Amino acid sequence: MGDRRKDSLPEFSEKISIILVNPENDGNIGAVARTMLNFGISDLRIIGKDGQWSEETRNRAKNAQRVIDSSRIFKTIEDSISDCSLVIGTSGKREDGEKTSVRHFLLPEEIPRRVSNIDGRIAIVFGPEGKGLLNEQLAICDVLVTIPTWEGYPILNLSHAVSIICYSWYVNTKTSEPSGTGGRLLDPELRNSLRMEVRRLVKSMPTKEHKRKGIEETLLRVIMRGLPKNDEIHRIMGVLSKAANSFESEP
Repeated sequence: MGDRRKDSLPEFSEKISIILVNPENDGNIGAVARTMLNFGISDLRIIGKDGQWSEETRNRAKNAQRVIDSSRIFKTIEDSISDCSLVIGTSGKREDGEKTSVRHFLLPEEIPRRVSNIDGRIAIVFGPEGKGLLNEQLAICDVLVTIPTWEGYPILNLSHAVSIICYSWYVNTKTSEPSGTGGRLLDPELRNSLRMEVRRLVKSMPTKEHKRKGIEETLLRVIMRGLPKNDEIHRIMGVLSKAANSFESEP
């Protein structure tokens, strides 16, 4: 028990990165590595650690030492996602009421069904135990995912949350690519250009100052929720650019 065969990793493994932001528990890092490999995912990126792994980390990883050994260390979320076309934030903290301003969530099984056959690296970001990702960190992400849990105690253990997300990806992904589904999800540089263009538009448009951040985040979330491809983003950016130019030229 606990052994692993030398089978090839699934095709989708090459484009998925699991990112842990400031994990607090060494054991959880090892457990995350183990559950990642359970579902054929091997790219682990960690923020806030030095890369010197404790015995507890190694023991909890079991036969997923390759995931620990190949893991990469970053200082910021922005650095860790620089090669990613889609960034998915995770959280168990939800907003109540109809006027949800930040935490608009998809369910774990929704995203792999829509992007599993599209090229382009996808990052799935998890916050530290207890606190999770802060609002400013969630704002860096393109779409948000939450795991359905009882509202009386919604926050999962870090490794359990990673397990559920990886499982959902594994069972909802087909490794064969049907015709008509190819093409890069979104070039990372184009993703950054889109965010800059939205920021320029919101900065130049006439509105109350305290509303600008919310408008910017809403525009980005709505656009990225449709998982647009490169050519679609170019068209959207053309509209955004013309609108921003108009606002900037007004006296």
